[in-house]
Amino acid sequence: MKKLFGFADEYIRRSDWKDLALIKFCLMSIGVMMGMYIPKEKRKLALPIAGTVFAITYVPLMTKLFKIIFGGSEEE
Repeated sequence: MKKLFGFADEYIRRSDWKDLALIKFCLMSIGVMMGMYIPKEKRKLALPIAGTVFAITYVPLMTKLFKIIFGGSEEE
């Protein structure tokens, strides 16, 4: 598993914002495709779960971005 994470770290080091944008569009697309297969009666549960995951992941990402923009610490 450590080797896999090492590969992921190296991939990120060699990537620019365009590569990361492509990854995000790819993941968004697969999420939309998966969402289309959720039965109607289960969609009411899927939306709050997806919204919670979004909020939990969005906050740290934006916190890091604002630290970079406003010259905060580069260390996490």
